Amino acid sequence: MELNNFVAAITGGGSGIGAACARRLSQAGAKVGVLDLQPGAGHAIKCDVSDSASLDAAMAELAEAYGGIDFLINSAGVSSVGTVEDNDDAEWARVLDVNVTGIARASRAALPYLRRSRSPVIVNLSSIAATAGLVQRALYSASKGAVHALTLAMAADLVADGIRVCCVAPGTVDTPWVGRLLARTDDPAGEKARLAARQPTGRLVSADEVAAAIQYLVSPAAGATTGMSLAVDGGMSGLRLPR
Repeated sequence: MELNNFVAAITGGGSGIGAACARRLSQAGAKVGVLDLQPGAGHAIKCDVSDSASLDAAMAELAEAYGGIDFLINSAGVSSVGTVEDNDDAEWARVLDVNVTGIARASRAALPYLRRSRSPVIVNLSSIAATAGLVQRALYSASKGAVHALTLAMAADLVADGIRVCCVAPGTVDTPWVGRLLARTDDPAGEKARLAARQPTGRLVSADEVAAAIQYLVSPAAGATTGMSLAVDGGMSGLRLPR
């Protein structure tokens, strides 16, 4: 799965899964642009997925620096906790704007460059929440369900252009994002243990394991793979073990 001379744009690449993806793709030989409000290391481009002009400028800067764009990894996202009664209209608008419309904006900005690539791929970050009913995650689940559907629609629209589109659906990943959610609970250690126990492997998924799945999907080795969701969830979506 070597990626020598390919160019990847990673939204939300400054931390968590996006940062793990940036490291892994760089190690595989890709030239990586980290697009984030706080981009951190690598070819850092400050970028806001809620702003089309910001995304257009970021993609143009990355393509100018490296001669094009081959991969877009849509990793930028925000969380939300609560039932359908707990979040007001403004919170619904905020989360859907980043998690769903942000993917559309980033993809729209990248497509002129992807169409010139010899091996173009888009990978969206979905979640186990797209297909499994999780408590206190109504808004977040709705956004990730939309990401799943959007991925399939994009794959159908872009297959004639030779652009593959897939998504990765992680379970609970051990990231700073999850750490912040746990810190808000009354018993962070106990809540983390509960989250680990609901995955059949008995542990949280690592960000690098999700990044490895993304590396496979963007690589030429996955050339026949499009319009699918790859679960990286410790067996949570498919296994029902005896208790």
